[in-house]
Amino acid sequence: MEAAATPNLDRLLERGQIGSLVVVGPGVAPESDAGVFSLLGYDPVTDSPGRGVLEALGVEIPLAPGDVAFRLNFATTDGSGNVLDSRVGRSLSTGESRDLARGVTDAGVLLDRGIRAEVRATVGHRGVLWLRPESGGALSPNVSNADPFYEKVGGMGQARRPESPRILTVEPLDATPEARRTAEAVNLFLERTGPVLAGHRVNARRAMGGKKIANAFLLRNGGSIPEKPPEPFAQRYGLQGAALTEMPVERGIARILGLADEYVGPMGPDRDAGYRERAIRTRGLLLRFPFVYVHLKGPDEPGHDGDARRKQEIIEAIDRSFFGPFLDGLDLSRVRIAVTADHATPAILKGHSDDPVPYLLVGASIEATPGPGPFEFGETAASRGSLGNLRGPDVLARLLGRRSGGAPVP
Repeated sequence: MEAAATPNLDRLLERGQIGSLVVVGPGVAPESDAGVFSLLGYDPVTDSPGRGVLEALGVEIPLAPGDVAFRLNFATTDGSGNVLDSRVGRSLSTGESRDLARGVTDAGVLLDRGIRAEVRATVGHRGVLWLRPESGGALSPNVSNADPFYEKVGGMGQARRPESPRILTVEPLDATPEARRTAEAVNLFLERTGPVLAGHRVNARRAMGGKKIANAFLLRNGGSIPEKPPEPFAQRYGLQGAALTEMPVERGIARILGLADEYVGPMGPDRDAGYRERAIRTRGLLLRFPFVYVHLKGPDEPGHDGDARRKQEIIEAIDRSFFGPFLDGLDLSRVRIAVTADHATPAILKGHSDDPVPYLLVGASIEATPGPGPFEFGETAASRGSLGNLRGPDVLARLLGRRSGGAPVP
């Protein structure tokens, strides 16, 4: 952001306030779902049902009590568990992943354990593992991750940076028979699906074309439908809301919190056209709802890929093609805007970090006190801004003029 040219955000900064935001907590490098829960004023540890459930809700998997869902990545390993690429070179198409998913599901690798294991591919290398017990009683989400890059803490996932990443053995996180059975089933699933994936025609074609093969799964943040779902957004804040979403996990968050879901899907090849479409649809949502949450994923992927230049280009495209048309003719005396991020993804780390992110607040009744400058949207201005140091739940509290948790400020 410091390198990117962002004239539209800079103009907003001159008319508003900025500060630095610790999204979840010191030392926590949150996954996106944990970051979004925190930004919306919820506790990601106790309120979130887990990334797997959110992804499943996002692709309309009909989870039942006793089922467990995991977020998964198709990945490339050396065949002995050492992870060579956690995203298959980011070249696995959605069509290829769906073909692989059908092959694994049809193999029925856990039917002898009374469990149906369905892999549902979503976008590119991403997907969901849905475990549905057909006999033997309910399964438990209280198991650890197989994905070495993320650690499970309650319903929250946080990033890890292992020096020599290997697929981890899944362990029960409590002493119940359900957790033990689930951990054993997941480990057996991973063992039995390796040969299925390695021998699949999709991987044969990829190998012949010199591409990385998807010969393993990375599983994380298993969850089940909660007995007591989180408090609906409308009930917590007293107003209806909508969410403009690109990915299944964001759709899942919208659905479990009762936000109207405006799904636009992943970005297409024309980046500027995609952001203009999102701007138009956001303006339309503002005519129908008093609160709108917009999630623009674009800068995250080049952060993971270590591509700082592409990340800069995407931030500039967001400023040019989303904020440009979104702000055109918008009366800032009648609307408030908050601009922030659900986590940092520094290109130098190629992953999420616990670094604070900027938080810009501008619009109705917001006094223009941007701080000493520079008046350019980024970390430097945020570190000197009049809002000071904030935490995730402060985002909506300040945007709505309320205390954290929804109570009005006197």
